[in-house]
Amino acid sequence: MSVEPYREITFDKEGDGPPGQSASLAALARQGVTDLVVFAHGWNSSPSGATRLYSDFFAPFPGLLAPGIEAGYAGVIWPSMMFTGAPGPDYRALVTVLPEKEPVLDRLTELLVTAPADERAFAEFGALLRELTDVSGEGAAVAVEPVPEFLVADPVEVCALFTEALEAEAPAAGALAGSVPAGAVSADGFESGFGEGLERYWKGAREALRQATYYVMKKRAGRVGEAGLGPLLGEVARAAPGLRVHLVGHSMGARLVAYALKGLPSGARPVASVTLLQGAFSHYAFAARLPHDARRSGSLRDVQQRIRGPLVACYSRHDTALGVMYPLASRLARDSESLGGLPRLPGAGDPRWGAIGYDGVHAVPGTVERTLAAVLGAGVPASGCVNVDTAAVVRSHSDVCEPELARVVVSAARAGR
Repeated sequence: MSVEPYREITFDKEGDGPPGQSASLAALARQGVTDLVVFAHGWNSSPSGATRLYSDFFAPFPGLLAPGIEAGYAGVIWPSMMFTGAPGPDYRALVTVLPEKEPVLDRLTELLVTAPADERAFAEFGALLRELTDVSGEGAAVAVEPVPEFLVADPVEVCALFTEALEAEAPAAGALAGSVPAGAVSADGFESGFGEGLERYWKGAREALRQATYYVMKKRAGRVGEAGLGPLLGEVARAAPGLRVHLVGHSMGARLVAYALKGLPSGARPVASVTLLQGAFSHYAFAARLPHDARRSGSLRDVQQRIRGPLVACYSRHDTALGVMYPLASRLARDSESLGGLPRLPGAGDPRWGAIGYDGVHAVPGTVERTLAAVLGAGVPASGCVNVDTAAVVRSHSDVCEPELARVVVSAARAGR
């Protein structure tokens, strides 16, 4: 680890962790730590990969801190996954975070490797995705919470939609991947016919599996934040009331730390700043009401008011993961307060589907817009929601360990030189 003192906080999928974690963090205050920076990784990280990420990200901090600031550091380790999107065997990595679904994952892997040009195989694939995600085949009408439509819609059409989206995003890559020539195209943009046309849609099936696991991890991240990290921070606040906590989250980890605010005990205010890096959830999450439906609010309505300082949303238009594929699944889920964004595809520009890591916080009055250069020069405002356009340094969803982003966190923490 590049910095000390450093602690790791671990949670299982329900947000439970080993005893003594809050005491270990509170003890840092007795050792002279004034500010604790807590970072949560995204949905595509192994524990060892997360630790490397934290070490790389925290490395610039000691040189950025003002005199009198004694920082401690913590990394949240939660059961995410390694998911490369490569052919068949790599999907076995999902077993490490979904061990109870191993037979389902075995069969999904077999279908993706063999890619049978058979509608019955796609029907089986759709049923397996529902089993993987514990979704009823009867669909969203009987669900307690919204179910992504791609899990209950016709599997061939779903896989076709994802295939078209992938090829629209990277047509050259699609050709290199061995796509067969397109056949007849129907009015809705889907290729008609069987045989090689259906075989082509297994490319979209791989993305459908990614989205299914994303759906599982989305729910898990919120649960770990609200039931795990939030209550733990409340315990730390009781034991060390003077310790200032600064939350940082990347991708799905941004959702985790945001839900930790929701899980704070009543009256507890240990969090002095929050910085969301390429947050993989809706830009309407903090809204008191949705612009397109005033009867509804964001899933994290007003929780930013539990922060003593600013909530900073770093976003980049170069993040195609948030700008294209994840938003497509969100549109299918009609989940406009949980994820979004759909450029270059049907529904392009529809603000209902905007992701916070793609275009910042929306529909929260008083939100301030800043460029990265402006923040690095003049600092982050002391309170409220602040959108920071980081496209100058963030060129993809995985661009995290940029020194400029560390400087944004330190500025939000009011801890810089």
